[in-house]
Amino acid sequence: MGSFCKDYVGEIIQAWYMDDSNEDQRLPHHRNPEEYVTLDQLAVELGVLSWRLDADNYETDEELKKILQARGYSYMDMIEVCPEKLPNYEEKIKNFFEEHLHTDEEIRYCIAGSGYFDVRGCDDAWIRIWVKKGAVIALPAGIYHRFTLDTNNYIKAMRLFVGEPVRTPYNRPHDHLPARKEYVETFVQKGATNQAVDAAGA
Repeated sequence: MGSFCKDYVGEIIQAWYMDDSNEDQRLPHHRNPEEYVTLDQLAVELGVLSWRLDADNYETDEELKKILQARGYSYMDMIEVCPEKLPNYEEKIKNFFEEHLHTDEEIRYCIAGSGYFDVRGCDDAWIRIWVKKGAVIALPAGIYHRFTLDTNNYIKAMRLFVGEPVRTPYNRPHDHLPARKEYVETFVQKGATNQAVDAAGA
């Protein structure tokens, strides 16, 4: 986490369980009552990691360099998602919101703006993760997820890769892929076992 404590990270990354409404995907979609998920839960139960960095100085940020080195990232590019900046915006935002997985870790650094990464919890319910400027989020290979803008309609994000960029999305269902099987064994099955143990001890 570098010099930032988790309380500060929580200011720019928040997560909660989503309702089942089909309203505008850019709305928060909180359950009633609201049901939040902690950053520790995301990391331990789902393998979703997060950091807070200095987005105004990303080109010279030593904390970012440490993350790049530790995780083996050697290639990066930028994407601006908004109607004015992204070619074929309507098609792209529709594709981003299609539930899918990747066979490699997906890491995004929010340089400006904000948006939602939705991930499937161990119970297959959607968890919405709201990232704002300065937030870095890493989704493990094999996790089903999707992305959408919030009502601000803008995000500028750095995309990081190990080696040459691989952006192939595998829309659900792709449970036969090794990356998905490994994720299920590591997190989903472990989560189900822990819930069973908790229920037995209740």
